[in-house]
Amino acid sequence: MTTSSPRPPRWGALGAGAAAVAACAMCCAGPLLAVLGGIGVTSAIASLWLPVLAVPAVVAGIVALVLRRRRETAACRTASTRADLGMPAIGAAPEKPGARQRP
Repeated sequence: MTTSSPRPPRWGALGAGAAAVAACAMCCAGPLLAVLGGIGVTSAIASLWLPVLAVPAVVAGIVALVLRRRRETAACRTASTRADLGMPAIGAAPEKPGARQRP
């Protein structure tokens, strides 16, 4: 009688890969369906009545312009106080107390 050596499981790596694919599908299915559903609803509304989408587009454009103008005016204001940059002054070095003076 011959003895056969035990065979390693062949489906171990494939099973782990299938589990990873299933976990990824469960994780990403919700956001993907939400995006695709939003695109579908938007195109359905656009096919029925286009002016419904024009109103939010105009409102979004006005809001963008107002926010941009506010940021520009805030960025162009100058401070009313004097800024001390801490730069060294050019000139004679200050004398140290107790140092000898040159003739």
